[in-house]
Amino acid sequence: MLHDQRSGLSSYVSSLLSMGQTVFTVDEAEQALGVRRGAFLDAAERLQRRKALLHPRQGFYVAVPAQFASWGGPPPAWYIDELMRHERRAYYVGLLKAAELHGATHQAAMEFQVVSDKRLPRFRAGRNLIVFLFRRDMEAVAAGIEERKTDTGTMKISSPALTALDLLRYPQACAGIDNIATVLSDLGWKIDATQLATLSVHVERSVVQRLGHLLDRLGFRSLTAPMLNALQARQPLAWTELDRQRATDPDFALEPCERDTRWRVIVRRAPEPDE
Repeated sequence: MLHDQRSGLSSYVSSLLSMGQTVFTVDEAEQALGVRRGAFLDAAERLQRRKALLHPRQGFYVAVPAQFASWGGPPPAWYIDELMRHERRAYYVGLLKAAELHGATHQAAMEFQVVSDKRLPRFRAGRNLIVFLFRRDMEAVAAGIEERKTDTGTMKISSPALTALDLLRYPQACAGIDNIATVLSDLGWKIDATQLATLSVHVERSVVQRLGHLLDRLGFRSLTAPMLNALQARQPLAWTELDRQRATDPDFALEPCERDTRWRVIVRRAPEPDE
């Protein structure tokens, strides 16, 4: 009987893949196979050990097509939209991964970064590490969320403007100021200045100041005037550090500083983007 249940689930997974579907829920599988929860979980665990099935969240499964067996799973873009619908959470693919999708190709993203309105734990799906970052005000930045076609449907990603703001909002997830500057040097050509200014109103002032300074430094000053006007309309600007880690590093804290009076940004070391 156990062998039959396992074979039944394997056949079910194969039939889904043949129809171009890679995800299913435990309820859908139990109903299709006519088995109880315990029998399903036993069969699913065996398929997971064979690397034929992923289980990224409770009740949610991803079938692994043969061409991705050596990777341990299909690309997260194939199932992230359905996963987040299963979680009933607002989301978008963002930061370095969104920048890569927009053509910032200096460095491939090492993580599949997702911004969500709930704190979710990261998980590994074969070779892919899916990392979640928290944003409370998802509706406020809705104008900067786009739909992108994937091989299995669509997913939501941040626009170039929202991506740029997020790079400075979550610097710990972006490998530091030098890497952020490198990404912005590629991404800047695709940023819409009007959208950037509109979205910047919903972001911390210090984040906007740092981004404005970097875009100016990288030669994108034409993008930043509307954002600066929006920023100055909020209230007088306090000085902020470009790299807060540098400010607390004793090797840099006493060094002479560059001061950008336009954005009121203190620069202890000029960023060095890759060529």
